[in-house]
Amino acid sequence: MIAQKLFFTKGVGVHKEHLTSFEMALRDAGVAPFNLVNVSSIFPPGCKRISKEEGLKILTPGQIVYWVVSRNSTNEPNRLIASSVGCAMPADSAQYGYLSEHHSFGETDSKAGEYAEDLAASMLATTLGIEFDSDIAWDEREQIYKMSGKIVRTTNITQSAIGNKDGLWTTVVTAAVFCDMRFATEALINGQVYQAPVSSADNSQPTNGVSSNGDKQSK
Repeated sequence: MIAQKLFFTKGVGVHKEHLTSFEMALRDAGVAPFNLVNVSSIFPPGCKRISKEEGLKILTPGQIVYWVVSRNSTNEPNRLIASSVGCAMPADSAQYGYLSEHHSFGETDSKAGEYAEDLAASMLATTLGIEFDSDIAWDEREQIYKMSGKIVRTTNITQSAIGNKDGLWTTVVTAAVFCDMRFATEALINGQVYQAPVSSADNSQPTNGVSSNGDKQSK
């Protein structure tokens, strides 16, 4: 299955129960009605980013929905928490990009978001063969990535919150949500139906007088 569309969302929830605070965060993010399945961090080739409002119209309550999610919780009063999903997209839309998850304590929105964005961009840069010094500041590396012409855009979505003053559980969640899923043979990439590579074994000649479907071959 390959997602044709994706949207980003975030939310905050507060409750005396840890699990319920997560549910409240999902409601705030608009994704509570779905059966959510965590997946790893690839931005599919040809996938189009859409708004949260557009994405929710595509989904149906009870549907199994795949997402890349970052979450964090605390019941310590006044403790700063954050969760972030970073995104790095290649210039060639036929190539895949990266999504990264980061959660932290004591970081502001901008700090956590920058870190997540850096993670995604660095992972993409290594797959594209872009040379960089991992010890230099993110701002400098960001310029190197974009000047290479191989990475067109990096971004992040981040949610932070301060722990409830009365010690209730506070949960933050950020996510990239996949929608408009299609089988690989039906997926559109650059307006063309995706063609899976054919292995050499698929083109091999039948042996011992038997074809690949089990029928005997005439001599």
